[in-house]
Amino acid sequence: MDAAVAKCADPSLSIAIVEQFVAAVGSDDPLAVTVKADGRLVLIPRPRSPEEALEVVKDYVGHAVVRVGITQFPAGVGIADASQLQPTLFDACENMRTGTALFAKVGRIVTKWYGRPTNKELLPQMLDDAIYAWKTGSFEGTNVFRAEDPGGPTFFGTAEREPAQPETATTSPVPGDEDGASAVQKPDDAGMRIDLSRIGVQ
Repeated sequence: MDAAVAKCADPSLSIAIVEQFVAAVGSDDPLAVTVKADGRLVLIPRPRSPEEALEVVKDYVGHAVVRVGITQFPAGVGIADASQLQPTLFDACENMRTGTALFAKVGRIVTKWYGRPTNKELLPQMLDDAIYAWKTGSFEGTNVFRAEDPGGPTFFGTAEREPAQPETATTSPVPGDEDGASAVQKPDDAGMRIDLSRIGVQ
């Protein structure tokens, strides 16, 4: 998978999970359109442009299952009218962003059903269930694409990519300190703060 496209993926999914997801359900062709009507695959000519692909989608969405792009996410989810669909469905980065965000929600639905376990040995089974739910659109009687996002961890939450850490501000070196040592003094180096010289003086 192209590294630039991988950067567009939802940050709650690890790159490894994104790769498994795309390998299992996706397409190498950003213009890919898959149409199933009554459980049967409808053969369509390969679109030659995003605009042409969009016209195919608009012809079928609403009365057939239409999957699009490299993540093969279902076109039409979350929109009221086919006229709202845009050619950006077929932009590789946008498709990756939308598809993986939707798959992350499916992952949270599956994770919640499993009781949000901590045993990471369950991850392969949970991932398989999420991928199956993506393919069928259903998990334990729930339409995963139209269901509310339950929130909580995506699989084990360990999949979350670490955000870039801001650079830590460094203390200015003490003038004349070529090693760049911190300007903060060590406790043993502190000067005397209490005058003890008068103790014992008559």
